[in-house]
Amino acid sequence: MIGQDTSARVDAMTPPIADGDMLAAIDLGSNSFHMIVARYTLGQLRVVDRLRETVRMAEGLDTRGGLTAEVRQRALACLSRFGERIRDIPPQNVRALATNTVRRLAAPQAFLVPAETALGHAIEVIAGREEARLIYLGVAHAQPPKPGERRLVIDIGGGSTECIIGSGFEALERESLQIGCVASTRRFFPGGKLSKKRWRDALAEVSAEFQQFASTYRALGWQEVVGASGTNKAIGEICAAMKLTKGAVTAAALPQVRDRLLEAGHVDAIALPGLSDDRRPIIAGGILVLEAAFNVFGIERMQVSKAAMREGVLRDLLGRAGDDDPRETSVEALMQRYGIDRTQAGRVEATALRLFDQVARPWQLDGDDLRKLVWAARVHELGLVIAHSQYHVHGAYVLEHSDIAGFSRQEQQFLAALVRCHRRKVPKSAFDAVPDRLLVQARRTAALLRLAVLLHRSHEADDIPLLQAGVADDVLTLRFSQRWLDARPLLRIDLEGEPDEIAPLGIRLVLSAE
Repeated sequence: MIGQDTSARVDAMTPPIADGDMLAAIDLGSNSFHMIVARYTLGQLRVVDRLRETVRMAEGLDTRGGLTAEVRQRALACLSRFGERIRDIPPQNVRALATNTVRRLAAPQAFLVPAETALGHAIEVIAGREEARLIYLGVAHAQPPKPGERRLVIDIGGGSTECIIGSGFEALERESLQIGCVASTRRFFPGGKLSKKRWRDALAEVSAEFQQFASTYRALGWQEVVGASGTNKAIGEICAAMKLTKGAVTAAALPQVRDRLLEAGHVDAIALPGLSDDRRPIIAGGILVLEAAFNVFGIERMQVSKAAMREGVLRDLLGRAGDDDPRETSVEALMQRYGIDRTQAGRVEATALRLFDQVARPWQLDGDDLRKLVWAARVHELGLVIAHSQYHVHGAYVLEHSDIAGFSRQEQQFLAALVRCHRRKVPKSAFDAVPDRLLVQARRTAALLRLAVLLHRSHEADDIPLLQAGVADDVLTLRFSQRWLDARPLLRIDLEGEPDEIAPLGIRLVLSAE
């Protein structure tokens, strides 16, 4: 975990969330875009505004990973309106997260760059399992579970469905399936036609998706089931309007809702009581997915939560600003899982921090850059568990492609780029996945990590007596003790070649000794 010294440095560079501050969470879902604005008051979050617009991003996704111009414009217009509402909230108090549809875009930056401009804030893309963690966090805080009990949370979104088993405020198992209300309606009921045969065939296919992890979930078990987000809420309202339940969804009520739906024969003719016009075009896919979940997991009753991922994002914002940053726990877990040499990681971290402190102000590096540099220092040798040869490449691959709790895809790509570039030749493609808005910081922090690793190549325990760093634009000057350097001929040779090696980062390295 980050020591007190590092924590103090991060805190000094990152304004804390203070009483009265406003926070905002934006969820760019595959069906709807949601925004929640809250004020932090006396240690609590008080919601002051909610905005929701039906964008149906999943409708505009084609088989090649492109997005239709109509849907793209609809999304940008919505984000522009959201941006107007949160114009005065500082960036560190806003998190905007994109989910399944943006994950599936062939060229996500082509959408994200104008989307960030419209919103006025950065937009992060998160993996399905991270989405699941945030959903559970939101539900758990809105409806605290009973001590010692586990609950199953199911969230049916527009493009994906998340299933989580959790205890307290911790998600124990997380899964994300590429089936949602919009995607499933389009896929299984083309042209809007509804029939019992189509339903049976679709139910078998969707059930097979849940079967992949059903045995693991059933073995762990749960005491209650909670449905999150709009689809489950809409189905609960239909059950209540049909006088089948008081708002919950039960194994007895769900087939009756399904039979009533199929009587319509076509999506446009659906006339379920309690169903809004906005939800009608996609409800068939939602009911299909929920019926499959009920059948596979043997669910008898599911209560419905008003909370969803956006509430979890707000809670996560508080955790990141305090002493409960889930990314810290994840980095610690990576160090344990891959048997990282903590002593060597500590040496590299300390020297990277020493360099960072001297160049942060002129290079305009902030607390987030410091965190990423520290995390990269801790896991830079992760790839050694796979092979010594090209271990920096192996480590970068693991960091980029793993589901790491608390991290967005952009954050993982940033870390992966740092680890990929910490030794040997810097490839031209190393930063291709890093958003343009983070490119300068990524290259500069990569240079600091690279130098810290180089200075500790011998793994010796002695401190570096003199290490002075100065920068002017992208010129980095390092000054060492001549006597100390003369006693280390291997390091001296490495340093002599480093100006050429580091140049692809856009950094001109100047070395001197005294």
